[in-house]
Amino acid sequence: MPEGQKSFIEKYGVNFSNQEYVVNPAIGRENEIKELSLVLLTPDKSAILTGKPGTGKTAIVEGLAYLIQRNEVPDALKGYTIIKIDTQALMGTVKETGDSRVQTLIDEILSHEKYILFIDEIHTLINATSEASLDFANMFKTGLGRGDLKIIGATTSDEYEKYILRDKAFTRRFQRINIEEPDKEMTVKIVTGVIPRIEHSTGIKMGYTPFIWEKLARFVVELTTEYNRVYETAGRYPDVPITMFSQAFSEALFDNKKVVTVSHLRKAIEHSRAVYPDVIQKYLQAFDIEFKDLLDEEKRDHEGLTNPPAN
Repeated sequence: MPEGQKSFIEKYGVNFSNQEYVVNPAIGRENEIKELSLVLLTPDKSAILTGKPGTGKTAIVEGLAYLIQRNEVPDALKGYTIIKIDTQALMGTVKETGDSRVQTLIDEILSHEKYILFIDEIHTLINATSEASLDFANMFKTGLGRGDLKIIGATTSDEYEKYILRDKAFTRRFQRINIEEPDKEMTVKIVTGVIPRIEHSTGIKMGYTPFIWEKLARFVVELTTEYNRVYETAGRYPDVPITMFSQAFSEALFDNKKVVTVSHLRKAIEHSRAVYPDVIQKYLQAFDIEFKDLLDEEKRDHEGLTNPPAN
């Protein structure tokens, strides 16, 4: 079937409202989700989330979708569908008709009721310095102005100030919500809270008790504090420590193990490129001391399996 006759949403969109959420994807972000909900409930207003990379802007949108699934939102938001569209999918025109892809998307969204459009890296659509840029605000003006179209955008603070602030038509219709990096204590809660999600996606389990999870998470969060991260190459809380735990699961998968152990997390720390090498060496020594009992126990179990006692 020609591209112009296909559902643009089905072809290019990700339906956050139909996703399976093992855990709440926005742990500790109740205030931000409430602020987002209030903006969406305001006539003629849409929202734009700004913040440094890795602070969980997309997770907050997923958190709203999670609450909508559970009917834990105000009545006026119940039944809404949140669709994420990649900005790259909006560039250019529909091959068969020559119509703007943005206009095609708008027409389809407006033909449905209770749709919220999520556009990550929304600044790329209004980059006035690019010849291929789209007059985003004007294309969406009618739907936004009547309140028929609700959008959640996301971008970094720098890109917001560089591109979006100077577009007056855009800023009139959007309310900015700044997403701050969570503090250490909240990051520990987030990291331990997402472990079941990583388990579900990988099919293997994290060893030990939740108490040990928290100790390991606290160690990794301390390791990945702002001044330990490689400047401008790493993300922020909670992305950096979550990535390190995800890498520990990858280490276990590489070893054909069904359980993630402290040695896998140690390897993830050792191989991390998000933290300065001298910091890694310092913290590996501290890791070996703090988790010596678990490392020794794992070593004994391994030796017992590889060198069983003679009969």
